[in-house]
Amino acid sequence: MSVTGTDHPRVLRSALLVDFDNVYIGLKRLDPAAAEAFATNPGHWLDELAQGADTDGAVTRRFLVRACYLNPSVYARYRPNFTRAGFRVVDCPSLTQQGKSSADINLVLDAVDALAAPTRYDEFVIVSADADFTPLAQRCRADDRRVTIITASPAASAYRSVADSVVGADALADLVTHTASPLDVDAVPAAPEPEAAAAPTARAADDAPSPAPTPAATEATTSAPAPAGEPATQAAATTTTASDSRARRAVRRHVRTADRPVPLGAVAQVALAADPTLSAGGWGGAGGFAGWLTRSLPDLAVSTRPPGHVWDPRRFGEADLPGAVADTDPTELQKQVIAVTDTPGLSQEHYRVLLERLADDLAEHPFERVGTSRRVHEACQQAGAKVGRSTVNFVLSGVLYTGLSLTEPRTARELASAWADNVIGLCRGARMELTAGDAAAIRAWVGGGLADS
Repeated sequence: MSVTGTDHPRVLRSALLVDFDNVYIGLKRLDPAAAEAFATNPGHWLDELAQGADTDGAVTRRFLVRACYLNPSVYARYRPNFTRAGFRVVDCPSLTQQGKSSADINLVLDAVDALAAPTRYDEFVIVSADADFTPLAQRCRADDRRVTIITASPAASAYRSVADSVVGADALADLVTHTASPLDVDAVPAAPEPEAAAAPTARAADDAPSPAPTPAATEATTSAPAPAGEPATQAAATTTTASDSRARRAVRRHVRTADRPVPLGAVAQVALAADPTLSAGGWGGAGGFAGWLTRSLPDLAVSTRPPGHVWDPRRFGEADLPGAVADTDPTELQKQVIAVTDTPGLSQEHYRVLLERLADDLAEHPFERVGTSRRVHEACQQAGAKVGRSTVNFVLSGVLYTGLSLTEPRTARELASAWADNVIGLCRGARMELTAGDAAAIRAWVGGGLADS
């Protein structure tokens, strides 16, 4: 299965199972251009997914199974595109009056057959946001197979939790329309390794310095001076072992592919998985993980405010940290909603600012997923509301998945009602038992006081 040595990527024997209807519908709500690219050019994103990385280094995926499950009565026009890309297309017509196809059961049956096949598949890539596949993912993990989930719409926390890696809707939309795989961050310029920091010589592409962190990120970043009596350059030189380099690469990959800031403890585990000797060796002389991290990976931002987080400052800031702008005393209901649905913990006031700025932007500019998110984020900052970019994306996706079109101007009240509907739907999908009073309280909170009761 594997190729040993640090110069060659490991090879994973993978089974790729695509729930076409689920992905196409989800992407179409989020970004119609991405949905069309997904359906008409599967060869492109298949090539992108074939090259990736995990905490142990670079990997190449051999998709021994390529299966696409679609409803031919609705999406027959896309069938030839997948056939041409080497997929086995399984027609799953509707068998009920409600229009539900047989894609789910066909996908599960093929996956179970693959688990029992003479060929050992190292990884199962399930391309669907349908939480009904949670038992399948658990079955694959129980059989010691890696599970990667790719979703085009919000996925239940339980479903995401059983996967080894998750590619969310925004990352998938970028993948099918661009050329950088969300599973391979080596395509993203990285900071210079410590041993090269003092030498202004030409560097390899993946050692190019990253843009400087934002001021907010800089304030939250810890620093670890060299041990007393040891020059800084000498201290940096102590971290130049091959195993330490693997740890740095693993941490950088993990943080840059995360869809939010990552808890400090989780990042430490990634580093130790790549190099178990780090902690025993005093973290390369840094005295602790935070010190090693800030010295070895200056392109990443670190907050040691308990429980501590690490993030890519080009994508996130302090406002994206969990609870960064939450109410000082959130109710028990709010705490539960945040915990089980990943709903951002903004205060009611900040939700109101976000929704009003989104309404203002839609009145002035045509909706475009990336551009709208950036402008609304900047407008919130200018209004004094520390609303993170990831929060804006989360709210945008939630509004779109309720079916509210953003191709025309919308009032803040319309946006608030749609967003509140989405949050309540997430709560009920997570099996939260909501009373009428609970639902009203959630609507008042996430709707910024604007949503209809």
